[in-house]
Amino acid sequence: MDEKSRGYNPLVISICLVAAIIAVYWPVYKYNFVKYDDNIYITGNTHIKSGFNWQSIRWAFVSGHAANWHPLTWISHILDYQLFKGWAGGGHLVNVGFHILNTLLLFYILMRMTRAMWPSAFVAAVFALHPLHIESVAWISERKDLLSTFFGLLTILAYVNYVENKKLKWYLAAIVLFVLGLMSKPMLVTLPFVLLLLDYWPLERKFSRQLLIEKIPFLIFSLASCAVTFFVQRHGGAIIAGEFLGLKARVYNGIVSYITYIAKMIWPDGLAVLYPHPGDEISIIKVALSVLLLVLISIFFIYTARRHKFFVVGWLWYIGTLVPVIGLVQVSVQAMADRYTYMTLTGLFIIIAWSAKEFVPPQRYKMLILPVAAVLIILAAAAHAQLRYWENSITLFEHTLAVTKDNYHILNNYVDCLMDAGRLDDAVKQSNLILKRKPGFGETQCNLGCALLEAGRTQEAIEHLKLAIEYKPALSQAHYNLAFALTEQKKYDLAIVSCRDALKIKPDYVEVYLCLAIIYNEMGKYDQVVESCNKAIEYEPNNIKAHYYLAAALTALGKTDESIKIYRSALQIEPNNPDFRRLLEKALKKQSVN
Repeated sequence: MDEKSRGYNPLVISICLVAAIIAVYWPVYKYNFVKYDDNIYITGNTHIKSGFNWQSIRWAFVSGHAANWHPLTWISHILDYQLFKGWAGGGHLVNVGFHILNTLLLFYILMRMTRAMWPSAFVAAVFALHPLHIESVAWISERKDLLSTFFGLLTILAYVNYVENKKLKWYLAAIVLFVLGLMSKPMLVTLPFVLLLLDYWPLERKFSRQLLIEKIPFLIFSLASCAVTFFVQRHGGAIIAGEFLGLKARVYNGIVSYITYIAKMIWPDGLAVLYPHPGDEISIIKVALSVLLLVLISIFFIYTARRHKFFVVGWLWYIGTLVPVIGLVQVSVQAMADRYTYMTLTGLFIIIAWSAKEFVPPQRYKMLILPVAAVLIILAAAAHAQLRYWENSITLFEHTLAVTKDNYHILNNYVDCLMDAGRLDDAVKQSNLILKRKPGFGETQCNLGCALLEAGRTQEAIEHLKLAIEYKPALSQAHYNLAFALTEQKKYDLAIVSCRDALKIKPDYVEVYLCLAIIYNEMGKYDQVVESCNKAIEYEPNNIKAHYYLAAALTALGKTDESIKIYRSALQIEPNNPDFRRLLEKALKKQSVN
């Protein structure tokens, strides 16, 4: 009796995979944005919040915002905001949808290439449920992982179609899909290497010049993507300069990370949104043991490749696809990241699945049912438990701080969240703890200044904000907070200078334009109020405060007709706003008198 006649067909397996993902991820529709990239990518991004229009699409293609060039990812976030506005649950559900699609595509592609349904199903199931993949799915800002993998898998599917029937349309489709993947996240640059591996196994293509020639267009686009990414990240300050993190530290960390990822795949404990880079503190013994393990595993898989090609393919898939993010070119401050495993661990999953197929006799397959089911249930339970930490910023940061040491960047973000929650004393206390160890940490000086400002300790706040600017001149938030503090002291000229400094760094900083509007209003310079408010509305058309200050300034200038238009525009944004209704009625009475 064959598998289909028993009811074990791909459709049934696909339904089970979808059900399993939904069972793990269903709570995300209630989750919030987190104050780690989500505020930069989405909630504080005026281009995203402007909705789907030609200006926002153009921005997506020309922008190096957040030190990244991934226009398709930006467009997906713009569409999210168009559909869901400020509801984070919508973005979360879209992420889950892409994870479902990626899981089904992986299952179908592996089954198509190998004609082995159960190993393919196992790989897809572990991909769907592994806790290391929670970060890529539960973090809205990591849409780029999901999108690039989606287009990467479609590229592989189109390539398989080309290999089977040699039609040019499939080859061109593979190239186009690959480019779309690169436009989602440049980590896909290693895909030409993966295609070569698939030529070797399971496609079983004889090595020839033709195989290499076929990959040339893919390689050209990969190199172009690398060049653009390096330029954007260097220009955006994301690449850590060598003098701060030497080559030795980066190489050592990369070697150890290869083994650490494997360890976390086997035992996914202590997962964190950011693992601080150890710098020069990595033990040489740890590095030596990691090198020894990598060499021994590589020798074993190469030795067994003659009879079992999947060993070397799966291993090189893992090693090769991690190269762009292993830290030789250090981007940001992390030692490693769970999100980097989203597609890379597939190679190791393939080794496990096909080892069972090759080394367990068919008559004993039933013996695998309970162990495999137990593994998948444990993974699903662990994933569901890990998912809970992503409910909001506080839960995420508290968990990360509990499982990592000296994690100053996350601690700084935690302080920011404490301020948002009104826990100013806790925020000041935590900031001072950081600054005892890292007095030159500009972001923390800024956060402490902000907390002191909210607590009414304005002069102390100014001192810390000036230190923040001294340590990190490009910190636009510090310039803005300093301007706000100076405004409270009625030092308007100095506040204007700080606002202008902030706008040099971040020209679309809407809060700064509103701060300028307040300053000019206090100075009685209503024309400048109008100018500042118009700039704020240009970047954020639905900003209700900008409409309020603009209408008030127009009224002060005697431009009643124009102020009435602004009040009416504001009421379209907030129809039930009583203040605007009252002010509109007042303006209409004044108009009728005139």
